[in-house]
Amino acid sequence: MIVNADSAQVYADLRVLSARPADDEMEGIEHRLFGAWDGSQPCSAAAWASSAKAEIADIHAGGGVPILVGGTGLYLKVLLEGIAPIPEIDPEVRAMVRALPEDGAYKLLQMEDPLRAAELDPGDRQRIARALEVKRSTGVTLGDWQLAKAGGIAEEVALHPLLLLPDRAWLYERCDRRFAAMMEAGAVTEVEALIARGLDPDLPVMRAIGVPEIAALLDGDLTREAVIAAGSQATRNYAKRQYTWFRRQTPADWARIAPGTQSENIDIGSHFASLLRN
Repeated sequence: MIVNADSAQVYADLRVLSARPADDEMEGIEHRLFGAWDGSQPCSAAAWASSAKAEIADIHAGGGVPILVGGTGLYLKVLLEGIAPIPEIDPEVRAMVRALPEDGAYKLLQMEDPLRAAELDPGDRQRIARALEVKRSTGVTLGDWQLAKAGGIAEEVALHPLLLLPDRAWLYERCDRRFAAMMEAGAVTEVEALIARGLDPDLPVMRAIGVPEIAALLDGDLTREAVIAAGSQATRNYAKRQYTWFRRQTPADWARIAPGTQSENIDIGSHFASLLRN
């Protein structure tokens, strides 16, 4: 059974923009945690990990094999390693940090938590803000809090991980085709329906790739061509961060599959079959 580990595909509102698998693509195989959250409810890594643990236990109890698929590394990290017992962030601190200009938060983090700043991409506003607000609200760095992690399942299950690291030029070209295809498949209508709900613009579902860009199109601020260009660029930027994260943040003994040449593709089927034989 397939268990979703993608932070966009969890939302019921993002069928098109998250490329959630359609019924025919599932080919009769049960898929869990796809479209399981309403957009009005943010799905944190902790919330997802809690649900994933329950699904994994249920699948094991039925004699099945849970296969986690998705590119949200933080979700998987929390599931396997647990989560730090960080107290609630002071709302005033959070508001102040979130109001900082893009480079301002990173510069402050470099001074207040240089180790964490060195690990993050300067453009990763969400994680930069999180690290800074934790330090300012608790007086303790995020890294130190994470030393007290609890609740992970890495020691309780047999893992057979596989990282797919395709050629970057091929990957970026796919990103461009992906966003253009989404525009043709109903992404604009999907965002129209989302905006009509009047949700808080700071919710994750409202900040998902494609939503702000298409919202600008609906407001008359961008042309369709400009939206496709901006959405494609945002997709490539995210893919680059994913690629870097999985190369650097996963254990060295996790299997990594990459093509030997730019023209060579990755045979996912054969590699996946080898996992099931282990």
